[in-house]
Amino acid sequence: MSERHFEVNRKTWNDKVAIHADSAMYNLTAFKKGETSLKHYELSALGNVKGKSLLHLQCHFGQDTLSWSRRGAHCLGVDLSDAGIELAKSLNNELQLDAEFVRCNVLDTSAHVKDTFDIVFTSYGVIGWLPDLKPWGQMIAERLKKGGVFYMVEFHPIVWMFDYLDGQSVMKYGYMQDEAIYEEYEGTYANQNSKMVSKEYGWNHGLSEVVNSLISAGLKIEFLNEHDESPYNVLPDLVETKSGNFVTKDKLYPLIFEIKATKL
Repeated sequence: MSERHFEVNRKTWNDKVAIHADSAMYNLTAFKKGETSLKHYELSALGNVKGKSLLHLQCHFGQDTLSWSRRGAHCLGVDLSDAGIELAKSLNNELQLDAEFVRCNVLDTSAHVKDTFDIVFTSYGVIGWLPDLKPWGQMIAERLKKGGVFYMVEFHPIVWMFDYLDGQSVMKYGYMQDEAIYEEYEGTYANQNSKMVSKEYGWNHGLSEVVNSLISAGLKIEFLNEHDESPYNVLPDLVETKSGNFVTKDKLYPLIFEIKATKL
């Protein structure tokens, strides 16, 4: 069943690439001039990556991958979208960087990528596209060198309990929900005025599932942090803070979590 889900998502992400590449949110013009797409959470957690090998899971069209490459890492990005990987390769060539990109379902990464890495990285809106995190955690362990670090920063599971389609935040979905959530709507998070129709299947994963999928794969959790500030203004009625991040007006629940783990 999930193969059909993945195919629907792949087609939607192929359509999103051109819209996102032209959006203010991704600001490709500034990026090409040298501005990083990385945010403070991941920069603080991973620090100096110069000379390290880095695998970026679900890389979209490669901005973060290439930002790590600019900081001296030897990067490889994977993504489900054909258009995303095509643009990533084009940007890599245009910017004269040395990143590599592979198109595949992230759960099949080990069938397409045989190298092991110092760092495996993934961020912001990634695990909700996966029906089961156990094979995801196992793949991460397979692709890490001994002593290597996995780091993720992601929207908090509470965020995905709400339906935002009418510009409101209505609690609708389970914190942990095995069945797929299907949504069909006009626009994307980077351009809500776009006329493209997004057709998407997603899955909700609680924090315990995320953590246990990594532990069961043999990784040691170094930290789990939750934050009420998001670097992205992608939910209704968020308020900008002095730091340039965004919060809900009442700060009743976290918007972001981050996990760092090591392969022993």
